[in-house]
Amino acid sequence: MANINLLTPGRIGGFDTRNRIMMAPMTRSRAHADGVPSDLAITYYVQRASAGLIITEGVAPTAVGRGYARTPSIHTPEQIAAWKRIADATHAAGGRMFMQFMHVGRIANSANRYTSEPPIAPSALKAAGQMWTDANGMQDFDEPRALETAEVRGVIEDFAQATRNALSAGFDGVELHAASGYLPMQFLSPHTNRRTDAYGGSVNNRIRFVVETLEAMIAAAGSSGKVGMKISPGIVFNDIQELDPVDTLVTYTELAKAIDPMKLGYLHVLQSAFPSTFETLRPFVSVPFAAGGGFNFESGNAMLAAGKADFIVFGKPFTSNPDLPIRFDRGVPLTPFTPETFYTAGAKGYTDFPPL
Repeated sequence: MANINLLTPGRIGGFDTRNRIMMAPMTRSRAHADGVPSDLAITYYVQRASAGLIITEGVAPTAVGRGYARTPSIHTPEQIAAWKRIADATHAAGGRMFMQFMHVGRIANSANRYTSEPPIAPSALKAAGQMWTDANGMQDFDEPRALETAEVRGVIEDFAQATRNALSAGFDGVELHAASGYLPMQFLSPHTNRRTDAYGGSVNNRIRFVVETLEAMIAAAGSSGKVGMKISPGIVFNDIQELDPVDTLVTYTELAKAIDPMKLGYLHVLQSAFPSTFETLRPFVSVPFAAGGGFNFESGNAMLAAGKADFIVFGKPFTSNPDLPIRFDRGVPLTPFTPETFYTAGAKGYTDFPPL
């Protein structure tokens, strides 16, 4: 389409979007201790229904996949029912929603979990660094245990069941979080994947977990258009050390080539340490390409106009501008975001930013 911009309608999977603005899947840490999203989340998402597509905060597909304080899950009846209230209210406001599945793998601390199971990972390598716990403040990441080969299919099935749960709750689709140093990225990166079985070693082996997980999610959804994925090649986060741009982009190019025949709803790519990430991957992606990472109205429009992306993903501006697309349309100044309230509890900095 010629002359597209952020406010041009788009299409993902089997539905049209009112614009080409995606709301990024931001952790906001307002869920209850048992992984049930709070009623505040209903207001939060409804306020942002003007996005072309809302991607939810990262949601644990199962208890062992949760690692942070006050983050939600989608595997118990209570969790599913709470998410259904959110999806129904957002749809009533004209919004579209995909649920992002964030299995943290080794990025966890027991104080933030409601299971006694240890974290799981491709290899038994403890991540360097710490995370916040409400009980004890900053704490080291726990040491994970390595998945046995025979267990991997069960973890993949957890993602498939989470897909069924999210769609039963009324979501338009789901996104696999294969970025930011969490479990799928831990399989992709040779720094965190030291396996010697079919899921480790060569590039084709390291991408296998992600490919098989997407296949299982698509089968569970009944449509590839209801499944998206997020990747972040070269990001330095959660002790992922992808420092060689050539080797890293080879991995992600092979991944893009392997999954393109699946015809996902979209591929969500976060710009990271390597400035050539978008340009390298774009030729191998025939589905909607969603670019994220520090865009504003002008740079987002330029990216779309140049044909370098089909959607632009906005994160922090959405926290303090719930009707961001409307503000873009009217050319009004944006409200500055407040990082000090990103991960706190309660309404402050979450649902108290007024729309125009």
